[in-house]
Amino acid sequence: MQFSPTNGDFTFVSSTEAEELSGTISAPDIKLNMGSDSGKDPYATTFLRQRGYGWLLEVEEDDSEESKPLLEELDIDLKDIYYKIRCVLMPMPSLGYNRQVVRDNPDFWGPLAVVLLFSMISIYGQFRVVSWIITIWIFGSLTIFLLARVLGGEVSYGQVLGVIGYSLLPLIVIAPLLLVIGGFDVVSTLIKLFGVFWAAYSAASLLVGDEFKTKKPLLIYPIFLLYIYFLSLYTGV
Repeated sequence: MQFSPTNGDFTFVSSTEAEELSGTISAPDIKLNMGSDSGKDPYATTFLRQRGYGWLLEVEEDDSEESKPLLEELDIDLKDIYYKIRCVLMPMPSLGYNRQVVRDNPDFWGPLAVVLLFSMISIYGQFRVVSWIITIWIFGSLTIFLLARVLGGEVSYGQVLGVIGYSLLPLIVIAPLLLVIGGFDVVSTLIKLFGVFWAAYSAASLLVGDEFKTKKPLLIYPIFLLYIYFLSLYTGV
C-alpha cells in the first residue's frame, strides 16, 4: 500500500537525486535589544532615578593618576622638619639659618614628634604621663598665645604651638648628660639651667618680635617658666 506525499508531509528522495541538490541558508539578522540602545532606561532604572536613588547606579571610575605617597598625603615634609630642628638647636643668628621659617611656616607633625620624644624619655615606663605632657604642651602654648595677643603680638596659635614644641629639643639634648653626671649636683644644676635657657631663648627669639617693644619681658618670663615645668616633668624636681 503506497501513500503519496501531501503538502504537510516530508518528501524522501534518493541519494542520487540528493547529490544534485545544492544551496545556501541565509541566517536572519537578529539583534538583541538590551535596553542600552534605546532612548529610555529600563523600568527599574527609571524608578530609582525618579525616587532620587540614581546614585546607586553610578559606577566609580578608577583614578588614572598615581596614588600619592603616604608622607605627602599626611603633609609631612621631612626635609622641612630637619631644617627647623637645626634652626632650634642652633639659634645663633651668625650661623646663617633662616630661623623665621619655624614661625612663619608652622607644621604639626614635627612639634608633635618632638613632644612625644620628650615624653618617651621622661616617663620611664609610665605611659599615662604622655597624655599629661601633651596636654601641658597644648594648653601651655594656648596660654602663651593668649598672652602674646593681649600684648599686641601678631601670632597665630599654630605658630606658637609649633615653636613651643620644637623648642623642647634642647631639653632632649641635655637628658643623656643628666643621666651621666646625675651624681654631681652642681654640674647637674648648671646643665639644667643651660637647657632651660637654651629652650626659652629658642622659643622667645621666634615669638617675641619687635612689635612687643618694652613688653618683651612679660612674654619671655612665662615661656621660661613653661620650660622649667617641662624640665620638672623629666627630672621630678
